[in-house]
Amino acid sequence: MARIINKDTIVCMSLSARPSNFGTRFHNYLYEKLNLNYLYKAFTTNNLKDAIFGIKALAIRGCAISMPYKEDCIAFIDELDESVKSIQSVNTIVNTNYHLKAYNTDYIAVEKLITLHNIDKTTPFVLKGSGGMANAVVGAFYDAGFKNGTIAARNQAKGEALAKRYNYHWVKNETELLPEQAKLIINVTPIGMRGSVEENNLAFSESMIRNADIVFDVVAMPVDTPMIRYAKKLNKPIISGADVAVLQALEQFILYTGVKPSEELVKQASEFARQE
Repeated sequence: MARIINKDTIVCMSLSARPSNFGTRFHNYLYEKLNLNYLYKAFTTNNLKDAIFGIKALAIRGCAISMPYKEDCIAFIDELDESVKSIQSVNTIVNTNYHLKAYNTDYIAVEKLITLHNIDKTTPFVLKGSGGMANAVVGAFYDAGFKNGTIAARNQAKGEALAKRYNYHWVKNETELLPEQAKLIINVTPIGMRGSVEENNLAFSESMIRNADIVFDVVAMPVDTPMIRYAKKLNKPIISGADVAVLQALEQFILYTGVKPSEELVKQASEFARQE
């Protein structure tokens, strides 16, 4: 039987310039299976300040924050979690009694994946990208103890600033590096993303992928990006954007509801969320 929306239904939402269905499908699937009186809806806005104040005023329980609002929303938040303080980038807001606390569950997810895959902290890495998500990923690696890192970013101002914040190196293009300098390669750009102008491109060159010990692509849609497919052919250890997306969404779900679903239910929700 379909869930009935009533005056006591707790609302959660997402805020993005380009809303997607992943979070909406993931959260609502779990609400239904767990019989929780919650509703999740994706939104965009042309007025960030009023949107954030609206979350507080209307008692919206939680809000996922995506680009381009991850940094600008901080000005309107009451409290920052430790996952936000070091990277100054938000992807989750939790509203408790009209008090807004900001988290970054991308950071938390990457932190957990580093531990799960037992990545050696001495591994030199090259990360491609300089946006809000790159900030979360770089911050998680830095806080985990990785000292030998390079940021490859075409946007010099943002790339240099990100590298300087964590005492890493910056290059405009990863082709400036020798393949053996990157034993861990991380893509945090739209290259390979479905619908992008570069959806069929490799985020890193074939030689860099061949020389890498581990390949990490943060792009979640599709799960098998061109880089991930190529790495699989070479039997490389991989971390996919789907791994990040599911872990961070689960962290959000727990923050909003206080409920931790079973692993099987999370798997079902993630498979449902990725359907077209």
